[in-house]
Amino acid sequence: AQLAESGGGSVQAGGSLRLSCAASGYTYGSVCMGWFRQAPGKEREGVANIDPNGNANYAESVKGRFAISRGDGQNTLFLQMNDLKPEDSAMYYCAARTDSGRAPLNKHFYSLWGQGTQVTVSS
Repeated sequence: AQLAESGGGSVQAGGSLRLSCAASGYTYGSVCMGWFRQAPGKEREGVANIDPNGNANYAESVKGRFAISRGDGQNTLFLQMNDLKPEDSAMYYCAARTDSGRAPLNKHFYSLWGQGTQVTVSS
C-alpha cells in the first residue's frame, strides 16, 4: 500500500492550492482517508477526513475554506484549500485507515501515510 501526495507549493495569503493523493495497493474505497498537517515544532494535526460514504469532517480552523473529496475511482484523495492563511503553512500528509468504518480526525487511527507535500503561505 502506498500514498503519494502532490500539489503543494508557495502561495500568498488568500490564495488557493489543490492537494492530491494517489493511493495504490489497497481497497481505499472501503476505508476512511484524511489529510493531516505538521508545522515545525508542532504536533501533527488533523485537517479533514472522509469516510467511505463521503461524509467529511473538518478541523475548526479550516471549516469553510478547505474541502476534501475522493476521485471517482476512490483511489485518489483531494484537498481543495482556499483563502489560505500563513498559519496554514505546514507539511501536509495523506493518510488512510486499514479498518472499515468511520474514524475521528486523530492521527492515531490512521496506519498508512504518505511522505508529505509542503505548503507555504506568505503574508
